[in-house]
Amino acid sequence: MVEEAKLLGTWASALNGRIEIALKLKGIRYENIEEDLSNKSALLLKYNPVHKKIPVFVHNGKPVAESLVILEYIDETWKDHPILPKHPYDRAIARFWAKFVDEKILQTLKKARGAKDEELQKIIEEAGEQMKILENELKGKDFFGGETIGYLDIVTFSVAYWFQVQLEVLGVKFLTEEKFPVVCKWIGRLLDIDVVKSCVPPREKHVAYIKTLIEKDARAASK
Repeated sequence: MVEEAKLLGTWASALNGRIEIALKLKGIRYENIEEDLSNKSALLLKYNPVHKKIPVFVHNGKPVAESLVILEYIDETWKDHPILPKHPYDRAIARFWAKFVDEKILQTLKKARGAKDEELQKIIEEAGEQMKILENELKGKDFFGGETIGYLDIVTFSVAYWFQVQLEVLGVKFLTEEKFPVVCKWIGRLLDIDVVKSCVPPREKHVAYIKTLIEKDARAASK
C-alpha cells in the first residue's frame, strides 16, 4: 500500500511548524496544503469539523487533528527516528511539560498581540516566569530529551521561536541571553539542525505577516 500523507496548515503557524519538523526529521514524504484561514477550505471543514482549525494531518484518508496528538500519531506510526522517549515515565514527563507549554506559555503569549503598555508588560512578565520554570527543566542538557532533538524540543521551539518574532514586531525583547541563557543556547542548537532551519519561516515574510495581523486587529478595534 502506498502511504499517502497530507498536512493542512499555513506557513506562519507555530503549531503547523511542529508537524513539519517531525515529518522531516522522520523523512516522511507528504503533501503540504496551504490553508487561507480567512476563507477555510471545504477540505479543512471536512477533516476537522469540530474545531475547524489547523494543523490537520491526513494519513491514508484518515484525519488527525490537534498538534500534540498529531506528533504522537506520527511517532507511533513511523518508528524510525523516535521523538518521544522510550520509557513510560519519561514519556509521561515529556507529555506533562508539553501540556505546560501549550496551556500556560502559549496561551499567555497569544494575548500579547492585542495588548499595549502595562497590559503587554504584565503578559511578558507572566510568560517570563513560566519560561523560567521550563528553563530549569532544560539545565544541564543539550535538548529536553537528552542528546538529540525530541518531542518536547519540537513543541517548545515552535512556541519560543515563532512568538519571539511576534514580540519583536511589538517592540518587546523576550528571550534574551541575559534572562534566558539556557533557552537561548538551546534555540541556537536547534537552528543548527538543517531540518529545523528549513521549517522556520523566512524572517522578512514572517515579520510582514505579523504586522498585517496587528494592523487588522487595530482596524477592528477602532470600529
